[in-house]
Amino acid sequence: MELRQFRYFLKVVECGSLGKAALELDVGTSALSQQISKLENELATRLLNRTSTGALPTSAGIAFMHHAQLAIRQAEQAAMAAQKERTSGYVSIGMPPTTATVLALPLIRAMRENYPHIHLHIIEMLSGHLENMLNTRQLDLAILFHKETVHRWSTKALLDEELFLISSPEDLDASGGLSPVHIKNLADIKLIMPSGQHGLRTSLMAAFERYNIYPNIIMEIDGLTLLMDTVHQGFGATIQPGAAAARFGKNGLSIRRIEDNQLIRRNYLVSLPDDDLSPSALAARATIIKVAKDLVNSGIWSGANWIG
Repeated sequence: MELRQFRYFLKVVECGSLGKAALELDVGTSALSQQISKLENELATRLLNRTSTGALPTSAGIAFMHHAQLAIRQAEQAAMAAQKERTSGYVSIGMPPTTATVLALPLIRAMRENYPHIHLHIIEMLSGHLENMLNTRQLDLAILFHKETVHRWSTKALLDEELFLISSPEDLDASGGLSPVHIKNLADIKLIMPSGQHGLRTSLMAAFERYNIYPNIIMEIDGLTLLMDTVHQGFGATIQPGAAAARFGKNGLSIRRIEDNQLIRRNYLVSLPDDDLSPSALAARATIIKVAKDLVNSGIWSGANWIG
């Protein structure tokens, strides 16, 4: 006996007709009838009473139907168990701190819900370090801010982020309420910025150069939490994407969008080549894309526009 025959028999009982069942199964009526007859021959009993108006199960057919339904469910559960086992294993994912503030926890929830047997290793680190780790195959996947020329990497553009000037409300140099500000007007603002190893710093310096501005950077801090604490204490202002603005703006900071169509931060999902990725890493990559898109579309990822 074959599971296919079980499904055929159950569909005939459901439809009450060989012809209707054949249409739904997308098989020929003659072929369907032959499979049912073959099943009956193996069981040495008649399962269906065929009439000119349809087909009804015999008493033996009714008894067989319940066990056939159970067999189909068990087969489906066996397939699901095999798939879960196939997507068990280990995957390492790198995220810059600002990205981790909005993406990490929703990703963890989604992975735990859909792939509970996958062991996650999430590394929160500056994008420059993540790039090096990916190059040395210490990571399977990473979010980076510039498209690499290394052709062996698999790269997908996910979203663009607007940037914001964030300052303490008491910082008179960065005052201006919630009104947008143009980058060319930031020359005299005391800025606390990440170091040159940070992808955001590279993008900002390029933007300042377009306007022949040398920014007044008074301090460099690579840790996001400490950086935002110094801003909150009024030591200076900083420039960060919407993810950081949304999280730390709750602390009473002044948040002003920077008006510059060229000053955006593009997020790329970068991974080892597909042939080098395990099923666990492939599952994680698909989940990252879905979770990130949901966060953007729902407005949770503040200041982000989906392009993936």
